[in-house]
Amino acid sequence: MSSTELPSVPAAHVLPQVATVRVAEGERLRSVGLPGVTLTVRSRPPAREGLPPALYVHGLGGSSLNWSALMEQLDGVVDSEAVDLPGFGDSPPPDDGNYSITAHARAVIRYLDASGRGPVHLFGNSLGGAVSTRVAAVRPDLVRTLTLVSPALPELRVQRTAVPTGLLAVPGVTALFTRLTRKWTAEQRVRGVLQLCYGEPGRVTPEGFRDAVAEMERRLQLPYFWDAMTRSARGLVNAYTLGGQHALWRQAERVLAPTLLVYGGKDQLVGHRMSVRAARAFRDSRLLTLPEAGHVAMMEYPDVVARGFLDLLARTPGGEPDAGRRPSGTDAGAPTQNPGS
Repeated sequence: MSSTELPSVPAAHVLPQVATVRVAEGERLRSVGLPGVTLTVRSRPPAREGLPPALYVHGLGGSSLNWSALMEQLDGVVDSEAVDLPGFGDSPPPDDGNYSITAHARAVIRYLDASGRGPVHLFGNSLGGAVSTRVAAVRPDLVRTLTLVSPALPELRVQRTAVPTGLLAVPGVTALFTRLTRKWTAEQRVRGVLQLCYGEPGRVTPEGFRDAVAEMERRLQLPYFWDAMTRSARGLVNAYTLGGQHALWRQAERVLAPTLLVYGGKDQLVGHRMSVRAARAFRDSRLLTLPEAGHVAMMEYPDVVARGFLDLLARTPGGEPDAGRRPSGTDAGAPTQNPGS
């Protein structure tokens, strides 16, 4: 096998046993078999019957754990579920090895169709934001509202700090990177991720850091970890080159659902300048800017993102948010919210 080829990955039924995935208090995990994929779904039992359903989709290298804090904030407002995309979190690789944006969107659609939960309040971060945009565009019947946190939509001028992540899509780069970093500890890898994704890495608690290290150690044991990362990065880059009706910005213009756009002022992966274009592209949108947040605002400032969602809900016909569940305020660097144009 040449250095530019991706390693073969064992079938899901012969994958080695690794440490169990962390389940936060009040959450539960279950595995859902669908045509071509098996998805792990993280959920919080609804506080009461009749709450509207919500579904959360994580970004590149993330998992459903990325949404635990926001899910807790919205307990009593929505009936929350978060998926591990194929090859991430606790979900095994897809049967066909397809990690394109379209394939990830297809997996989300298959789950929503099979579960009968739609239309849902759909949330997406980064890669998951691109996936959620495509879902909302092609299946408007499945999406009640759309909340995008630093969505990975095409940029002509990519930030310098985002280039290394994009290079994962280049043949041979992953193999080179794994050789160069083979002696890195899980702690070193997590610190690097936090520096890249957080606006203020110091906000991570010691317990949160330990949990992140344990999850990194678990993922590194998976034989398909780098394959899923590489192919998903390649799928994202390929999606950026699509034109016509499949272009992500064109699909953003087709989204009918009321949309909340959340951008961090210190985001090193998705340029904050893209917030203006996004607000113009999504026809019924509101823009929430968190100056001190990075790429994962829902993890850094879950209460502020939750308040933004409740404000969106209040302006959505039939939304009727529960005022008693409004999260308490936290200073996120004077967040600003403006209607999209």
